[in-house]
Amino acid sequence: MQRAAILHAWGRILRGYSPTMSIEITTRCPLSCPGCYAYQPGHLDGVPLTSLADKTGSDLVEGILDLVDRERPLLVHLVGGEPLVRYRELGELLPRLDRRGVRVEVVTSAVRRIPPEWASIEGLTMVVSIDGLQAEHDARRKPATYERILKHIEGHRIIVHCTVTSQMTARRGYLEEFVRTWSERPEVRSIRVSFFTPQVGETSPEILTPPARRRAVEDLDRIRTKFPKLLANRGMLDAYLQPPRSPRECVFARVTRCYSADLQTRVTPCQFGGKPDCANCGCVASIGLHAIGRHRLPAGVRVGRVFDASLRAGSAIRSVRTAVRG
Repeated sequence: MQRAAILHAWGRILRGYSPTMSIEITTRCPLSCPGCYAYQPGHLDGVPLTSLADKTGSDLVEGILDLVDRERPLLVHLVGGEPLVRYRELGELLPRLDRRGVRVEVVTSAVRRIPPEWASIEGLTMVVSIDGLQAEHDARRKPATYERILKHIEGHRIIVHCTVTSQMTARRGYLEEFVRTWSERPEVRSIRVSFFTPQVGETSPEILTPPARRRAVEDLDRIRTKFPKLLANRGMLDAYLQPPRSPRECVFARVTRCYSADLQTRVTPCQFGGKPDCANCGCVASIGLHAIGRHRLPAGVRVGRVFDASLRAGSAIRSVRTAVRG
């Protein structure tokens, strides 16, 4: 993360605003990915995402703009469901957010073509979920197959996001082959890696065992200097092995306000909703910010301590502002 972006976000926190926002813009998705957190039965405080009614058309566009104007984030993550289900609304929304100076990441399976005109939106980043090499990915994420993704990202510069599952760690060299495959694509700007994050009590073959987690970290450490597009520094690798122990320790959870498809329901305690198993968290956003929080400043103070103090000050200011508004 660039220093200027950190300082800008710090300023937002001190004024009582969350610098990032995540919005589930639809409950709909044509995929049925194993272990998808959004479709866990308790995703929204004990009820599933599909219990909400979707907003569409101008109700969705104006609702998101009103939310952004009220919360004043610097970065908005548009997730789902599958955001491209609402490609018409996004075609109107994205340029208007860009004109407001709000950066946007659309997290998609690329199950349909990304509109060519979106490539000219300066503040937009398309993040495409690709979970493993072709055989495994196509089985998990059809109809968003490799063939479709390659067609649908033409003319764009994307970020690849891969969620590592236990199955991917079983074969030595698997992650290197995956990273090499997508590093060679000219459309790919960078590659992010998360580890599958379960809910408390979940039993799923996707969950990484402690040895599998260590193997994945060792593999990433071995290949990170070979593939510059791979986002994996030393601090992140350490954080994968020692993630935040609870949402209270998670910088990402504390600086990100998450809303679901009705634009009113909050997703808590973080974008995973439900009861995430923080001891097994592998969310790349959480890991990246946790690594920054553990970094020591020249005076020896951890960044996380400065963040804690800033968040307390900002929270007090937000409470006063809310009281004044009535």
